[in-house]
Amino acid sequence: MGSETRIIADNAAFKFLVPRRAFTDPGVFEREYAAIFDHCWLYLAHASELSEPNQFLTRTVARRPILFTRDRTGEYHALYNTCPHRGAMVCRERHGKSSAFMCMYHGWTFGSDGHLMTLPGGSGYPEGFKKDPQKQMVPVPRLARHGDFFFISFARDGEDLATYLGAAGDYLSLVSEQGKDGMMVVGGTQEYAIRGNWKLLCENSVDGYHAAVTHSTYLDYLKNANGALGQTAMEGEGRDLKNGHGVIEYRAPWGRPVASWVPLWGEEGKAEIGAIYNELQQRLGKERAERVATWNRNLLIFPNLVVNDIMAITIRTFFPKAPDYLEVNAWTLAPRNESEWLRKYRLFNFTEFLGPGGFATPDDVEAIEKCQQGYAASSGELFNDISKGMVRADSPSYDDEVQMRAFWIEWDKRLAKAEA
Repeated sequence: MGSETRIIADNAAFKFLVPRRAFTDPGVFEREYAAIFDHCWLYLAHASELSEPNQFLTRTVARRPILFTRDRTGEYHALYNTCPHRGAMVCRERHGKSSAFMCMYHGWTFGSDGHLMTLPGGSGYPEGFKKDPQKQMVPVPRLARHGDFFFISFARDGEDLATYLGAAGDYLSLVSEQGKDGMMVVGGTQEYAIRGNWKLLCENSVDGYHAAVTHSTYLDYLKNANGALGQTAMEGEGRDLKNGHGVIEYRAPWGRPVASWVPLWGEEGKAEIGAIYNELQQRLGKERAERVATWNRNLLIFPNLVVNDIMAITIRTFFPKAPDYLEVNAWTLAPRNESEWLRKYRLFNFTEFLGPGGFATPDDVEAIEKCQQGYAASSGELFNDISKGMVRADSPSYDDEVQMRAFWIEWDKRLAKAEA
């Protein structure tokens, strides 16, 4: 990797600089796919999306069409969604329930584990043709799960998922522990595009520094909504979770359905939130329950999984199509069997703040796109400064940038290693 696309990190001088060329160079974009997306563990789906045998869903992960299935015995399979005959996509539906999938081109039919079941005109093929390994749908090299979060890797070798996640795995567990009956993805998918570089969304997702300015309209709205804010002041930390993962964990004045009350919810809501908090303490212990209930988390799992556990829970993943264009998919997560009132509030928060038409996301999209447009003025010679908080390395604040530096260090390492 050329020096013009390497980060500059000098802890002694409290300097951390990222070249703007990293956001605009087409060569960097292609190297990222080879060095990062073709080798890292990438988020695929939540187990609740395939809650029953024979359910399936299709997704595009790092430019590859994937068919994710659960067979009749309950086993999960991640298959390349392409027919071994002529290459057509086998399943064209977004999700559903089926134990078999027929290719629309020539009618080859496959089981939910990818094995070839039937094909028209079988007499024209030699004996044993259906059992030929090359005539089966191809599984993704590696499929693994952390709790109910499923990941895939296109690399046949490399560290296992638990090692890859490291400390970030515990933050996924904190989210999963909110529901005594487990968690579930609610409703459909939010899909939108941003005319900016994918790494800008990685930064933005764990950037506590921009909130007061960029999202001032939302904060003003909460202040003017009687009882929407509690007495909790903003406080917390940014953390480098290693392997490129980072998080900001903080207290905030807004309410959390699990389980931090605000006056807007009234006495009835206070009683329900109190019961949830008591159940968390009994199940998890006092210290863990307080963390689950009263602390917010913006988590980035390298390279492109974001879990916002704030006034609602968002699972967000995104992939670049070009240096200046990315596509985003987002889902909301909630405890199973929570009350109708809490679910309504949770979904309102999801769309009001976190959705593509809410208070926050349009602001973030605008900021990202304006950054991308601004890079045209630099001719690739300027750098972005990501040094905030380096002077207090022992106790970084939630609005410092240690978690963003963690991402860039891993990005730089992986690209350099691929080109060594």
